[in-house]
Amino acid sequence: MQAFSITAPQTVGYQTLAKPTPGPADVLLRVSYVGYCGSDLNTFRGLNPLVSYPRIPGHEVSGIIEAVGGGVPEPWRVGLPVTLSPYTSCGKCPSCRRGRFNCCQHNQTLGVQREGALTEYLVVPHQKLFTSATLSLRELAMVEPLTVGAHAVDRAAAGPADSVAVLGCGAIGLGAIAAAAFHGARVIATDIDDAKLALARQAGAAHTLNSKTVDLHTELRRLTNDDGPDVIIEAIGLPQTFRAAVDEVAFAGRVVYIGYAKAPVEYETKLIVQKELSIHGSRNATPENFRQVIAMLEAGKFPVEAAISRVCSFAEAGDGLAAWHANPPAFTKIMVKLDA
Repeated sequence: MQAFSITAPQTVGYQTLAKPTPGPADVLLRVSYVGYCGSDLNTFRGLNPLVSYPRIPGHEVSGIIEAVGGGVPEPWRVGLPVTLSPYTSCGKCPSCRRGRFNCCQHNQTLGVQREGALTEYLVVPHQKLFTSATLSLRELAMVEPLTVGAHAVDRAAAGPADSVAVLGCGAIGLGAIAAAAFHGARVIATDIDDAKLALARQAGAAHTLNSKTVDLHTELRRLTNDDGPDVIIEAIGLPQTFRAAVDEVAFAGRVVYIGYAKAPVEYETKLIVQKELSIHGSRNATPENFRQVIAMLEAGKFPVEAAISRVCSFAEAGDGLAAWHANPPAFTKIMVKLDA
């Protein structure tokens, strides 16, 4: 079988590998779609500290079950369309002992710490699979990136009583916007790109703010009766947006960080104490988040096709990464279609 790999920063190629064989508890997938994540872009750029080269990228996956191991139970059967959770858990670290397997200390994500899904075939433990009776293969490949934002909403325990501001309307931020709206919250989406803000409206945002053309503080106060949002979810990863989350959230509010700041962040720490803030990190997603997002997509609550900026053939997988690297704002989601 053929596999696409990033062999060094900004260098890609294809390799021929043996077709894998499923073990007793595994399924063999014929891969249909793989979506590119920001981690894949950073691997291509040489900026992902968790990656060694060469690396087969990709962890946003859909495919068709081609074979099942002898110990695989129903409903997993040949011909079923599926998506998957790309994470591992050791079962022994502090996170796992607390039942929070999504933030396992020793997690290995497909395409990051271990070889990924941009291959014709992939073997997966059946416990990692999810399916839907109605979603297309393209929609199933969108599930995993949306779960990351959905998990951030869960970390904030956001619901109908809350105003939720999401900083950043990339794929992860859109997932948070859609999940918060799906939970009944009133969502305020912020970005500096009007096209992405239009997508945020389609995903469920009640209000959108272009922070390049309006004063964020003034507008957030105006939209929240001068209180500030009950919840702020940071999905950009810049020092200034890390600080803005603490500055702008309401007293007794909740802040959730999904993005990594690429430089040290200095805070006015008195706000954390005076406001008695709850500040959470959010990593990966839980099985329940996968089920929530599938239900959200089945209900038609996310603009999947509008969010997909480009679909590449398997032969064009490198072109897609190069285009994203050259002009990041032009893309929300790039997918690679493997089966012709």
